[in-house]
Amino acid sequence: MAGHFEATPGGGAAVALDEVEIAILRSLAVQLLELIGPGDEPADGEDPLAALFAEGPSEPPTDPALARLFPEAYGNEDSELRAASAEFRRFTENDLRTRKRNDALTVVRTLDALSPADDGGAVLTLSADECRNWLGALNDLRLTIGTRLEVSDDDEGEAGSLYRLPDSDPRKPMVMAYLWLGALQETLVETLMP
Repeated sequence: MAGHFEATPGGGAAVALDEVEIAILRSLAVQLLELIGPGDEPADGEDPLAALFAEGPSEPPTDPALARLFPEAYGNEDSELRAASAEFRRFTENDLRTRKRNDALTVVRTLDALSPADDGGAVLTLSADECRNWLGALNDLRLTIGTRLEVSDDDEGEAGSLYRLPDSDPRKPMVMAYLWLGALQETLVETLMP
C-alpha cells in the first residue's frame, strides 16, 4: 500500500503516507485553495437561493493556471464563439469553483484527520465520496503544476525531458511533485474501476 492507493470495501480506497508526503499534499491543496480563491458564501440573513442564481465572471482568468482550471467552453476563434463562451462561463464558473474548492478542502480535512503513527506516517482511508473529491483535487493540482511547468498534451518530448532534469534545475521539485501526483491519481483511478 505504501505509495499507491488500494481498494477498500464499500468503494473507498486507502494509501500509506509518510510525514513528508502528508505535508506536501496538504501544502499543495492549501496553495490550490489560495489560487482558486474564497467562495462567495451567502451572508447571514441572505437568501441562499440568491447565491444559486448569482452570475459569475464572463471573462477568462488571466493567470494561465486558472485559465487551465477554468477553460473556455467553445474556444475564441470568432466573436460568436467568444460570446457563447462568456455566457457559459457566467453561469457555470461559480459552481465549478465551488466544486474545486470542496475537492481541495476534502484533501486538507482528510489529511488533518489522520492519526500519525510513531514514525509520523499514517494510513489514509477514504470513502467513495472522498475518493471522487481526491480525484478532482489531484487532477486540479496536476493541471496547475503542469501549466506552471509548461507541460502540454501535445508535447510528449517535453514531458519526457522532465524525467531527465538535473538536480540543479529549479523546476526539479515541482516535476517530482507532478509525477508523484500522477502516480497517486492513476492508482486511485484503478481502485475505483470495476
